[in-house]
Amino acid sequence: MTFLPSQNTAASLEPAPAAPSLRQTCQHIRQLVGTYVTLEHLQDRLEDLPNQFVKPQPRPWRAIAWSAIAPEQVQGIALNTFCQILVGSINTEAPIRGYTQASRQYLHAYPAMARFVGGTVQPNGTPTSPGLWEIEEKRHTPALLRIYAQLSGSRFQPTPHTARPYTPSDSARNDLYRHGLHRTATEYGAACLYLWMMAHTTGPLQQVLGELLVDEINHMTKFWGFGVWAYPDVSLSKNLRVLSYALVKKMRCRQLQGSLLHTLRRMMNVLAWQEWSHGNRLSFLYTLDQVMRVLWRWHGTLTPSYLEDLFGQNPLIALNGRPTADLK
Repeated sequence: MTFLPSQNTAASLEPAPAAPSLRQTCQHIRQLVGTYVTLEHLQDRLEDLPNQFVKPQPRPWRAIAWSAIAPEQVQGIALNTFCQILVGSINTEAPIRGYTQASRQYLHAYPAMARFVGGTVQPNGTPTSPGLWEIEEKRHTPALLRIYAQLSGSRFQPTPHTARPYTPSDSARNDLYRHGLHRTATEYGAACLYLWMMAHTTGPLQQVLGELLVDEINHMTKFWGFGVWAYPDVSLSKNLRVLSYALVKKMRCRQLQGSLLHTLRRMMNVLAWQEWSHGNRLSFLYTLDQVMRVLWRWHGTLTPSYLEDLFGQNPLIALNGRPTADLK
């Protein structure tokens, strides 16, 4: 069973025609979070993952009136700024094959998850069939391009950035943990962005963004829950050490490329953050907070026994008892 808002529910969440105030926008964000990011939905999406290992089935989108998308459906943000955000999102979403193949290589110790993410490949590494994550994410760029064309009246040629390739070190477990943390963080950021954009739109435009949002929440939830199962003994101190490596140590060594700070700076640039109004910035930060509050409550339900019921016993734990002890 998939918990998704009905057409009537989605329509009822549209803001008033007039440009909303910051207070109204935040109220609308809370409504959207309460509809799209619930404990029940997160649980359902995680429990769907073992089924997708066996018989992957892309989630269908509802019918969309693409030709009805119009500039007046953007509210509370300048149309030019909204289109710049679309351009940044397009260029970020476009290199999906690079993302999936890097993740597949990091996941080599977990073949089922590797197939879900990166599909199957020949012995020489040439992809033979895409994974479900790639299939579902691959529809985002065309959707965003159609939105851009409807709002701007012109076509945009994507200039995708280069996806960071698989870069192994002497510890495959550490590599996978850091990569998984980064991947989950980017899915969380995308989910928050699309939800925030929904709070500034109405009609068919809001509906398309809703489909993107549901995809991102679905994938983020699966990565998050699988990661907790694969790394059950990661404490807060270990998380802080990993984040310190990603932020502080790479800065100290002038290795910004590939760090979380580099990713944050790049995304602020490609999403035209400097063009956002003060209210837009505050409402986006509010979105990040409201979504994380639900995620953190859901995280507390991911007990070892619950996750073992879903995915079985972690084979690396059975092998050596403490597979994440070397994280640093």
